[in-house]
Amino acid sequence: MINISEVIETNEMISKENLDVRTITLGISLLDCVSDDLSRLNENIYNKITTLAKDLVATGDYIGKSYGVPIVNKRISVTPVSIIGASACRKPGDFVTIAQTLDRAAKEVGVNFIGGYSALVSKAMTTAESLLIDSIPEALASTEKVCSSVNLGSTKTGINMDAVVRMGKVIKQTAVLTKDRDSIGCAKLVVFCNAPDDNPFMAGAFHGVTEGDCVINVGVSGPGVVLHALESVKGADFGTLCETIKKTAFKITRVGQLVALEASSRLGIPFGIVDLSLAPTPAVGDSIADILKSIGLEQPGAPGTTAALALLNDQVKKGGVMASSYVGGLSGAFIPVSEDQGMIDAANAGALSIEKLEAMTCVCSVGLDMIAVPGDTPDSSISGIIADEMAIGMVNAKTTAVRLIPVIGKTVGDTAEFGGLLGYAPIMPVNRFSCEDMMKRGGRIPAPIHSFKN
Repeated sequence: MINISEVIETNEMISKENLDVRTITLGISLLDCVSDDLSRLNENIYNKITTLAKDLVATGDYIGKSYGVPIVNKRISVTPVSIIGASACRKPGDFVTIAQTLDRAAKEVGVNFIGGYSALVSKAMTTAESLLIDSIPEALASTEKVCSSVNLGSTKTGINMDAVVRMGKVIKQTAVLTKDRDSIGCAKLVVFCNAPDDNPFMAGAFHGVTEGDCVINVGVSGPGVVLHALESVKGADFGTLCETIKKTAFKITRVGQLVALEASSRLGIPFGIVDLSLAPTPAVGDSIADILKSIGLEQPGAPGTTAALALLNDQVKKGGVMASSYVGGLSGAFIPVSEDQGMIDAANAGALSIEKLEAMTCVCSVGLDMIAVPGDTPDSSISGIIADEMAIGMVNAKTTAVRLIPVIGKTVGDTAEFGGLLGYAPIMPVNRFSCEDMMKRGGRIPAPIHSFKN
């Protein structure tokens, strides 16, 4: 039974502490759209998406108004396009037409983004996957709402270093093709190790092949709520701190599950998971960095930062799994630089470097996220940063990712402007020493010894 004090508390979370449902994401299988005729394939994709998702935005808006819970984004994820286009696509340009179809469908139904322009190449790649990877720069430059992801490694298979090297070049090419907008195409492109099939957050969302025909996944977010709760336990010991975060995460997750079940019921589509990630925004008071400072750091990046983030991430997960039996996706704390005003301030103050952010990714939910670097950063250095992050994910059996933005024409001291939830970012320095000879070796880094569990 919910009592009046809990209703009042939830209202305050929404009105004063930036609690929101960050996204309702409709996952759609496109497996039944496959055709060896490219025109027919595009027609099938457009028709299925616009049929299944026609009421998504209206339903999200209705639930938001009915419950008073802001639902910031309505999004779609689809089956990895490298699979769907394998029979029909003979060149990169063929895949680009699918990206443009996805973009047209997303605009028709009114969603913010559509994810799944993806390839899963953790061990090797097919001809179709190779063609899709080559098509990514043009696909992202010629569309507005399409997001792309490539899974480059896993704990079970190791790291596909040939694909890592390819993606360093693809990221740079994407930056060049969108240089008139501060290389924003790279903000819609992410590479993974151990990518989850049910992630509702962009740019990495895709509808896994083990999923059903369609599913509703919800991502909640509440850094401001956690920050407000921690202000009431300043100076308390770590046990009290952990209990406070855990109880707060429980409440946040319950709101997300309520919205997910309501959306599932109204749309007649099965409910999948709640992703309880603490995803910051550029808004004041909606920052992971501010939570870390509340724990006791002068700035994120100070000694103790990784320990503080590990504590936060663990307690968020513990609180969430008590609130819902179906927690999935990424679920933890995100540390994107451009989307978190506190992280931006820390980077500008010199407290936060790419190397420190990399250390923090060992214990958080994702990886190096929304980091702007000089536009003249060598392709091989981008690939080296990706390889480091993939290794962290592979060895620790966790999801890691890289969303790096080499901003063409800008260097350290400049700022890149992306707008909206993507925010803005200071250009951060990249280690000047080369890893080019390592990247030239080719092949695959084998899976770690502890991956053999059978």
